[in-house]
Amino acid sequence: MVTPSLSEDNCTPLGFQKWITETPQGGLELTMGLSFVVFVCYVASSAPAFLMAPLLEFLLALFFLFADAKQLNDKWQGLCWPMMDFLRCVTAALIYFTISITAVTKYSDGASKAAGVFGFFATIVFAIDFYLIFNEVAKFLKQGDSEEEAQEGRDKAEEENSDSDSD
Repeated sequence: MVTPSLSEDNCTPLGFQKWITETPQGGLELTMGLSFVVFVCYVASSAPAFLMAPLLEFLLALFFLFADAKQLNDKWQGLCWPMMDFLRCVTAALIYFTISITAVTKYSDGASKAAGVFGFFATIVFAIDFYLIFNEVAKFLKQGDSEEEAQEGRDKAEEENSDSDSD
């Protein structure tokens, strides 16, 4: 699962289109499938209190696929889609990890144990996904910082040159 490199345009509608077309959809489809399997396991288990988290994650992944298909990025121009994907992965990993530990330790039926195991697997997939996205965001931000520092250095040099000429 390779995440494409970010650019300054990724927080714009055209950037989202570039982000989606360069991003392999396998990661999103894998998380969608795992969320559905975990949801079905929780429906069959004695831990129905946990079935809402995988259902919401499944629907959120479905929304991202729908947004790609219908090009909703043109209508919602104020959203930074790569950061939304990063936040989706981080929160999903934390929630899946928490409910998986609880399901495995507190409930004794097989469906709860299966949901916990698939939840741990989903946690790993989400963690890998947000790690890859974070690396790309960090590179993007570091690149932006170095460009700003270079511009500040050029501005400071111009000010010093103009001050020395006025003496």
